Amino acid sequence: MKIHEYQARDLLAQFGVPVPAGTVVDTPEKAAVAFVELGAPVAVVKAQVHAGGRGKGGGVKLVRSAEEAGEVAKTILSKPLVTPQTGPEGVPVHKLLVAAGVDIAKEYYLGMAVDRANNCPVLIASSEGGVEIEQVAKDNPDAIVREPISPTVGLQGYQARKVAFRLGFKGKQISQAAKIMTQLCKLFIDTDASLAEINPLVVTPPDAENPDGRVLAIDAKINFDDNALYRHADIQALADPAEEDASEIKAREHGLSYIKLDGSIGCLVNGAGLAMATMDLVKLHGAEPANFLDVGGSATEEAVTEAFRIILGDAKVKGVLVNIFGGIMKCDIIARAIVNAAKQIGFKVPLVVRLEGTNVEAAREILKEAQGGLTTMQVGTDLTDAAKKITAAVAA
Repeated sequence: MKIHEYQARDLLAQFGVPVPAGTVVDTPEKAAVAFVELGAPVAVVKAQVHAGGRGKGGGVKLVRSAEEAGEVAKTILSKPLVTPQTGPEGVPVHKLLVAAGVDIAKEYYLGMAVDRANNCPVLIASSEGGVEIEQVAKDNPDAIVREPISPTVGLQGYQARKVAFRLGFKGKQISQAAKIMTQLCKLFIDTDASLAEINPLVVTPPDAENPDGRVLAIDAKINFDDNALYRHADIQALADPAEEDASEIKAREHGLSYIKLDGSIGCLVNGAGLAMATMDLVKLHGAEPANFLDVGGSATEEAVTEAFRIILGDAKVKGVLVNIFGGIMKCDIIARAIVNAAKQIGFKVPLVVRLEGTNVEAAREILKEAQGGLTTMQVGTDLTDAAKKITAAVAA
């Protein structure tokens, strides 16, 4: 699950990480008021969407007056924001963060992720902040510092100080940076996050009160493990349905794992691994999958019927491939769901079904009896045959 930047900043603040003051608004008028209330000579107006590269798309602007804040907010809210991560259609902007501007002497990157090779969390840091960490890793891999972390005891003080030294922090910056690293690690583990980034983490210029400058988090991104959300009602409450695909929300309501893609072959499969293999076979034979959809092992006939409704609700879908290996999920349930979907929704696109496993004979009999009402349906003898048939049918 993703959350907005302003929500991530609030979480950082709750865990003791210093962040500049900011206000969330949804109108140009409120943006102008927020600028005045911040009392800063410079503020930044930032689009709140679940997509990176906002600055490149014009979704992050510096402003120096309340009037300018209102004008910039009006422009950003008036049209979809197009970034390298949204595609050419862009995404609508419903909320803005108006945050106090900060003088920056140096930028750093700080992040937490899961190191699946070593089965532990890992702190990732770089002295090259403010840019995409993937690009830094590609262009200058030596600039990336990785520190494995025990999930039971968290980031130890000596580890945090070691990373701070390697990044080039000096004087009182070291203790500030080490504390931020420690608290970011605690946030990551305590909330079951899958990714937590501060980019950039900045050092401000020296002043009379802070001769070594201050270390601040001025942008943040946090994602959470969906499988652990049942433990975090407060985190679940941060979800923004406006940022999610309506079909994915509907799928979750019926216990289905669904992710919309850009292809033309709708896929209905049981089991994540089999679903991935099915998508690979579709691509191998020259087409593109329109979705990932795992009905799981305990889906009801009604849930599977809803899965067909979701797939066929995608205008890009030109054909549907059903691939079921019956274990817990019985083949006859899928067969009846296909018949029900044909009655309730109608199959106007080619349908190829491959069934094996529990109750497969009963399922085949159900489909045979319904063949007259399912004129677009073909049966695949195996997965390869099914993939060939659906790609050929769509191409015809």
